[in-house]
Amino acid sequence: MKIALIGASGFIGSAIRQEALARGHQVTALVSNPARLQRADHLEIVATDALDSDRLAVQLRGHDVVISAFSGHAQGDVYGYYLKGIGSIVAAARNAAVARLLVVGGAGSLEIAPGVQLLDTPAFPAQWKATAEGARAALHLLRDVSDLDWTMLSPPPMIHPGTRSGHYRTGTDAVIAGASGPADISVEDYAVAMLDEAETPRHRHQRFTVAN
Repeated sequence: MKIALIGASGFIGSAIRQEALARGHQVTALVSNPARLQRADHLEIVATDALDSDRLAVQLRGHDVVISAFSGHAQGDVYGYYLKGIGSIVAAARNAAVARLLVVGGAGSLEIAPGVQLLDTPAFPAQWKATAEGARAALHLLRDVSDLDWTMLSPPPMIHPGTRSGHYRTGTDAVIAGASGPADISVEDYAVAMLDEAETPRHRHQRFTVAN
């Protein structure tokens, strides 16, 4: 499968890139700084600007799946930059006529209790609020898109480097519970879930979440 991966050098994007290559897929890594990646078999590294929708559409054309790990963490206006980026990516995917668009979502829009999203609780970390608000707005945007085969995968509140077990649980719009609070997941197992969804779609036109 030919996969275009936007944000392939980031924390989650790197794990998705490594999992996709390990499965033998052809990966086009679309990154703002190609020098951050090393060449590898089945990997094409391409400089891109996610906000340049016309150029991005050309780069996405011919791929079976587009996975967006786009992030605005390093920007001054995280929320505004993220919204511009996801809007540009959706438009580019539409113009490139790609078969599927998978998006790395946020945990903030998951419900911690019926009708109460994690982002709206007092304990939500202030430093991640703009990013979480951007991801929530992106989910609202995607839910209004009917002409793209999209899926958003939200991580649990805690995602961290770890080991690849290959096992995970799935949920929809609520935080998955662990033994003493919300369950977590390794970034490696999150990548497994993303590639499983790319290879065998089970959550078309919806958001889902995963945890150990």
